[in-house]
Amino acid sequence: MLEGFIANLSSWLLSISGGSLLMVAVYAGIFVALMTTFGALLAIFANRMPDWGVDVSLSFAAGVMIVASFTSLILPPAIESTGKFTPPAGVGILLGVLLIYIIDRFVPHEHLVKGYEGGPKEFKEKLRVVWLIVLAVIIHNLPEGMAVGTSLVYDLKTGLITAIAIGIQDFPEGTVVSLPPLATLQKKRLMPIVMGALSGVAEMVMVILGAFLFTVFHSLLPYGLGMAGGAMLYVTVKEMIPEIYRREENETLVTLGFFLGFYVMLFLDSMLG
Repeated sequence: MLEGFIANLSSWLLSISGGSLLMVAVYAGIFVALMTTFGALLAIFANRMPDWGVDVSLSFAAGVMIVASFTSLILPPAIESTGKFTPPAGVGILLGVLLIYIIDRFVPHEHLVKGYEGGPKEFKEKLRVVWLIVLAVIIHNLPEGMAVGTSLVYDLKTGLITAIAIGIQDFPEGTVVSLPPLATLQKKRLMPIVMGALSGVAEMVMVILGAFLFTVFHSLLPYGLGMAGGAMLYVTVKEMIPEIYRREENETLVTLGFFLGFYVMLFLDSMLG
């Protein structure tokens, strides 16, 4: 049933896009941006999410990202070509890890638990904490956008599955990023929503940029897929997992959330098989 839906969705998007894959990427980018924004809007009504809700939301996203890194990005080009782990995939993974490492190392941002990272401490005094938190989420979202864009170029159905999965986990992520600013800026309730929406817009830009680059430089697509996969793995392992396991009392719920995201992505991906 889902396979038929994806096939019909692919045909419909191509028809309204005049056969342009780049326009399909624009629609996919709008979708993930809207899902993040809707999640941010939910923060107004939630006002405050319990600690376990934040952890489960992030762990669900981590589960989706781990599976998507392999099933949609790293393994397909290798299996399609030789059935073995190929040098382009390996080089791409390394480039993706290095890219996010450099951004993580030098762009000022603040994690909910780990605190301030990136650049001299003076930046923390000049930038509001809420903006530093938003920058941290934007860094998290860049690989997700890249993953959607590159996977669309590789295979439209795979890309749409990836976009749907990323969009699903972007919804709670949008709520999570908007709650800290909402708690700080009680008299400016619109601002946290704008901040959440900005993180979605950044992701949309990466969807379009990834699709554009690897449509033009199609021969480099295996490197691009590996790069997107490596970037998502880096963010998941280095940033998200340490954050979600920071409280021992939530370990069971966090683990369940992770495997829920894991199975959701596996289920979606299996519909193409």
